[in-house]
Amino acid sequence: MVLSAYELAAKSENELWKRKISTKSGMMKRMAKKAQEKMNDLIPEKIHHVMTESIKKMVEAALYGSEYLTKSPSTLEFELEGIEANIRKKIDFYKKTAAIEGAGTGAGGFIMGMADFPLLLSIKMKLLFDISAIYGYDIRSLEERLFILTVFQLAFSNDDKRMNQLVRIENWEKDDQGSNEIDWKILQQEYRDYIDFVKLLQMVPGIGAAVGAYANFNLLDYLGETAIQAYRIRYFNEKS
Repeated sequence: MVLSAYELAAKSENELWKRKISTKSGMMKRMAKKAQEKMNDLIPEKIHHVMTESIKKMVEAALYGSEYLTKSPSTLEFELEGIEANIRKKIDFYKKTAAIEGAGTGAGGFIMGMADFPLLLSIKMKLLFDISAIYGYDIRSLEERLFILTVFQLAFSNDDKRMNQLVRIENWEKDDQGSNEIDWKILQQEYRDYIDFVKLLQMVPGIGAAVGAYANFNLLDYLGETAIQAYRIRYFNEKS
């Protein structure tokens, strides 16, 4: 397999990224995780219920619904450099969209802050579906939707669960993906634990708008980069 200069650079970046996310979180992050778990125990069950139901409905919609279907790009790119240039434009668009949405709901206090959770989740899912389509995958198939959810879990999981998702992605073409059922409870808990604290700060009067815009912008940036690296794994596996 002969790789272009861009592909060689992308492959190198991908290997560095895999080593980075395979490294166990530092002590401070682990301590913060424990503190967050204790804080979660203090959060009203009503808020937890809204978050849990939002995640479940969005995930079910992504698997079985049609609202996330994306039209194929009008000009198909066959080189990785062109594909990823289009993807980064999409990521920039969704980052700005999420920031505007976060600022608006963050300025609205507690009730609007709760509304931000399902809205942001919808934006994230739409971004992942767009990325998959630009890479050339058929997002109408259940297998590709399962891959999208695996990328989502890779981005928003703790150390152990993150490694499980990375292994799944690295062996995607070899495994029978139809037999991999989603653990709804774990998916919900991992995602909630990842962003609960930020979403709570967004509900604080006076700082909610700024926190919402900043947090949403960075969450979409992180998700987009994770997706690029995950699809690069498939790309290079398929070319080998």
